[in-house]
Amino acid sequence: MRRRLLALVCVSASLLSGCGLTSQDGGSERRTVTLWLMKDSASQDFLRRFTDEFEREHPDLGLDVRIQEWTGIGDKVQAALEADGTDGPDVIEVGNTQVPAYAEGGRLQDLTLESMRDWGIRDWLPGLAEPGQWLSQQFGIPWYAANRVVIHRKDLFEQAGITEPPRTREEWLTATEALDSGTGQGIYLAGQDWYTLAGFIWDEGGELATQNGGVWEGALDSEAALRGMRFYRELQALGDGPVDADEEHPPQAGVFAEGRVAQIVAVPGLARSIVRENPGLEDRLGFFPVPGKRAGRPGAVFTGGSDLVVPKNTDQREGALAVVEALVGTKWNTELARTMNYVPNRKSLAGAVAGEEGVAAMAAGAAQGRATPGTPRWSAVEADNPIKAYMTKVLTGADAETEAARASDRITELLDLDAR
Repeated sequence: MRRRLLALVCVSASLLSGCGLTSQDGGSERRTVTLWLMKDSASQDFLRRFTDEFEREHPDLGLDVRIQEWTGIGDKVQAALEADGTDGPDVIEVGNTQVPAYAEGGRLQDLTLESMRDWGIRDWLPGLAEPGQWLSQQFGIPWYAANRVVIHRKDLFEQAGITEPPRTREEWLTATEALDSGTGQGIYLAGQDWYTLAGFIWDEGGELATQNGGVWEGALDSEAALRGMRFYRELQALGDGPVDADEEHPPQAGVFAEGRVAQIVAVPGLARSIVRENPGLEDRLGFFPVPGKRAGRPGAVFTGGSDLVVPKNTDQREGALAVVEALVGTKWNTELARTMNYVPNRKSLAGAVAGEEGVAAMAAGAAQGRATPGTPRWSAVEADNPIKAYMTKVLTGADAETEAARASDRITELLDLDAR
């Protein structure tokens, strides 16, 4: 892919620059593997240490890490996948739910064999592994995860006589009712927080959309999905979250920092924003997994994070596989999780982050993690987002079954592959 004259000067926008063909001490040629990673996914120190060890263990390979911005990355990745492969990436970090859009049309390497034989597919977090599949083949390899937990005020829990975090949804409702008194809010839950709703729907056995005979259809009107919405409505009523806005309007970190909210549902990292706005809360914040329907099993949560993919047009396939294997393997995946406060890609590695309360709560929830439906058209649903409109209508008194049916019909329209 990048066979050039050794005399050619190689100028790269990468964090760790390198030419496609370099000379080792003995004069032999070293093949370069180009790795696209997203900004802030890994620290500079982590990447330097990883690169040093990788190149030491693979003397015939050089690693060229090029940092990308999330803004506009979809079009940039699609262009790289459709190019002739010259000077393009050999491994790409992508959002876990983006894999089907890139795999459609046969533009990614099928890594099913390596996943099953070498990389521990049965131990992967489902919220990363499942969206990495397309047509029953594995194209995206889980790298790291992040998901929502309950951030709560430990002091307010103590004042309400709550000595342990709730373990079930019923316990959660009871505790939240006790916290929702006076001028305080038991929980701040915006009316259009559809990611949190999705977890309740999955807990009930429902889906946002289902595939029948190759056709995707909205599924908010199933009885299971309606049960999830009913629980959401009960919980949301125990606070003053706006019914016609999502968790970013206004940003819930700012609302929590005002000091009158006992709980929010968010990624643990949001605690840093809360403390920046209200330093007095630094020692008062705690974390627990979103409760499930029964004790001992956290609730389902939407799992965000990243997968690694290998373009079909690479001519450094073996080198690319070596990079993926190293990054997703136990040593470096654990190191990444500890360095960046992520959830490791495998359930068996959850203990690696047990020392950090927020990350440990996140890891416990990630074992029940899910992702959005595995269709390349799901981005069209999020852009239009009939789920948000449905939630607001139900929370303002509309009939849930009627509105769920309407929203499901709209999702079906948006997922129609012939509508592109």
